[in-house]
Amino acid sequence: MEAKDEFIKIFKANIKREGADKLLDYLQNQSDFFTAPASGKRHSNFEGGLTVHSLNVYKRLKKNVELEYGADYLSKISNESIAIIGLLHDICKVNTYTVDYRNVKENNNWVQKPYYSYYNTLPYGHGEKSVYIISGFMRLTREEAIAINWHMGGFDLRVQGSSDLSDAYARYPIAVLTHISDLEASYIDETIEK
Repeated sequence: MEAKDEFIKIFKANIKREGADKLLDYLQNQSDFFTAPASGKRHSNFEGGLTVHSLNVYKRLKKNVELEYGADYLSKISNESIAIIGLLHDICKVNTYTVDYRNVKENNNWVQKPYYSYYNTLPYGHGEKSVYIISGFMRLTREEAIAINWHMGGFDLRVQGSSDLSDAYARYPIAVLTHISDLEASYIDETIEK
């Protein structure tokens, strides 16, 4: 199954709250979510990489939640929350990458090679930007917002000089599992195209 089709199938099967249909319409028709890379130079840095990465994080998060809480995981967190957090944690990356070209020497000849350049039209941060965008369409629970907001863990520059991250992780274990799932997806499941 193509990544876009798989994403939409999981989204529609799990995310039922008011505004979800408008958010999915935004992703399909007003953003480059399904064609954007997940990064310019790192994991899933290819067309459609953002969708692939989002699916990988969702699958890792679901598995990690089940491993942590066992068969009774639904008493801790809903499948809807797992889908929202996993599939939408990096929605902040929509409409930020463009294809540009640079000169590269190959076999003593200069050739133009494409690469992704990054231009953030909404400089609102990373995790907090994802929460902001999602909240424009549907309401998040506090647990969902915290997990998405802090999914970058120690890579988030806001951590320096603040105890907010450790407080969030102590109060909301799903935020820890989200960060772990993001790391596993980025560094174990995904590749870098050169």
